[in-house]
Amino acid sequence: MMRVIAGKARRIQLKTIPGMDTRPTTDRIKETLFNILQPELYRTHFLDLFSGSGAIGIEALSRGCEMAVFVENNRQAVSCIRDNLKCTKLSEHAVVIEKDVYTALQILESEGKCFDIVFMDPPYNCFHEKKVLERLSSSSLIHKDTLIVVEASLETDFSYIESYGYNIVREKAYKTNKHIFLRIK
Repeated sequence: MMRVIAGKARRIQLKTIPGMDTRPTTDRIKETLFNILQPELYRTHFLDLFSGSGAIGIEALSRGCEMAVFVENNRQAVSCIRDNLKCTKLSEHAVVIEKDVYTALQILESEGKCFDIVFMDPPYNCFHEKKVLERLSSSSLIHKDTLIVVEASLETDFSYIESYGYNIVREKAYKTNKHIFLRIK
């Protein structure tokens, strides 16, 4: 069972969808991630792409993020996100978009949205992170100080990153996956 680790929704249990379509980030990895993100979180706008159960965006909201947008295509996962937002009492600070990530990015751009932190946990080894990073590199959705965090398998290649105009500011490897922290050059 997953839970919110810290902040106003601390210890509240979160629902996950059954099966292997989503890989919930373990509490230990989530805690490490948020120890890194904590100084950046207060009053930020957070974009959670490939949201799954919404646990990452909900953790950000619980820890002081002002607004989070959750993007998820799987209907069951979207229902899970909405339930989790309701039980953590964080719904009023959240927007859930039930679309594929590329359509959602287009919608958010047309609405003039801009984010301080973008987190993505796409299906592993499908190259979605590469396509999304390429799209974001010329997007109004991010600004010069936006922190982009990608959760990926250990073998995911990020050698192209500088050619897309990003710098890797930090990399954290775990047993089965890694987080790459990026900013625009």
